[in-house]
Formats: sequence, structure tokens, C-alpha cells
Amino acid sequence: MQEPSSNELGLDPANESPFKGKTGLRRVWNALGYSLAGLKAAYLCEDAFRQEVLLAAVLIPVACLLPVPWLGRGVMIASVLLVLVVELINSAIEAVVDRVSLENHRLAKRAKDIGSAAVLVSLLIVFVVWAGALMELAR
Repeated sequence: MQEPSSNELGLDPANESPFKGKTGLRRVWNALGYSLAGLKAAYLCEDAFRQEVLLAAVLIPVACLLPVPWLGRGVMIASVLLVLVVELINSAIEAVVDRVSLENHRLAKRAKDIGSAAVLVSLLIVFVVWAGALMELAR
């Protein structure tokens, strides 16, 4: 029995997107542009993302000023950045769900609720990491 080709499996990148064929520095440059456009769109269109950017703008400098070890500082900053990453993914999920249909559907609600839960968990991580670091400072 012969193995199916990548075309037969639908794995040909050229069939997925006209942008998939770009390679090398051109691809990296394009990816940077798309990423910056995504950050701009999230900031302009998503209230939650703006609020979390404000949180990051406060907490990251505070983490840099606190007398904690470099590893602790890194974990504190990473936990804050994690919230932004998860919020970007959540916003992308919400945009795709809304693009597919604006009607109320249990699966659409589930997708949005799960994305929101991921943001909540990332915020809990910030709380746990920062509480631990601040408790260590209080000793």
C-alpha cells in the first residue's frame, strides 16, 4: 500500500495561504508586520487587552525596582506577560467565533467562556507569583 502524498493529505502549504510560500528574511519581516498589526488591533479593539497592558505598565517597572533575585524578577515579569499572551489568544478566539456566526450557540459560548477562563487562570498565576515574591520580601 502506497503512502498518501502531502497534497493528498491537504498538507501543501501553498494550498493553505498565499503567504505560506514566503521564506527567509522576507517571511520574518512579514511576520513582524503581522504581529505589530495584531498588537495594534488588540489594543484598539479590546478593552480587556488595554487594561492588561496598563497592569503590565505598572507591574513590570515595580518588578524591576523591587529587591528580588533576578530569577524571581524574571518570573514576576513573565507571569505578567503571560496574561497579555493569553488575552491575545482569547481575543483571536472571540474574533473567529464572531466571524463564523453572531448567533447565540452553545459551542460559540463554550469557546468564548474557555478563552475567558484561560485569562482568569493566567491572572491567578500573576497573583500567586507576586504574592510569593512579596511574602519573601517581607521576611
